[in-house]
Amino acid sequence: MDISSAFLRVEEVESQEVDIKSLFDTLYDRLVYFSYQIIRNQEQAEDIVQEAFVKLWGNKETLVNSEQSLKSYLYNTVKNLSLNVIRHSKVVDRYMQLNLRGDEPMDAPIVEAIMSAEVLSQIHKAVADLPQQYKTISLLSFFEGKKNQEIADELGISVNTIKKQKQKAIQMLRLKLTSLLSLMLAFFLSL
Repeated sequence: MDISSAFLRVEEVESQEVDIKSLFDTLYDRLVYFSYQIIRNQEQAEDIVQEAFVKLWGNKETLVNSEQSLKSYLYNTVKNLSLNVIRHSKVVDRYMQLNLRGDEPMDAPIVEAIMSAEVLSQIHKAVADLPQQYKTISLLSFFEGKKNQEIADELGISVNTIKKQKQKAIQMLRLKLTSLLSLMLAFFLSL
């Protein structure tokens, strides 16, 4: 192996590291939410997602380096690690009483949890893409649950302005999310 091919190999490894970091930045919250939907424990869900990324890092040589295959690998790993937590804890009894008659969740709740995580991620992304004033009002109203008057007092603008900007933000979100919801519905109906 000559020096130039060795140098190229180092660059490939470094670019994979960047890809995994960007994948971590993109998927971490979704995967934590997905795991949380299964185990109902935030700290364990975060630990599980971190462990999934460690497994990904350990197996990066054998995995196909495409975003979709790595995403599928991570969701499957998080699902399996979450199910392992359930199997090895007292949560199984409570979970069975509330939701299931077996010791593992059926596919439907898993698919629903994945879809919920993806939809919430898209909603957060759509809100983040709004113009600053609309984004601020949307966050205060929809995510923090504040009333129009509270938002108006906090931002120092009229209640009517809040109402109009909130309505405009909803219209913008509806346009951005309509295609996503259509795709999700088509996917769900194909199951």
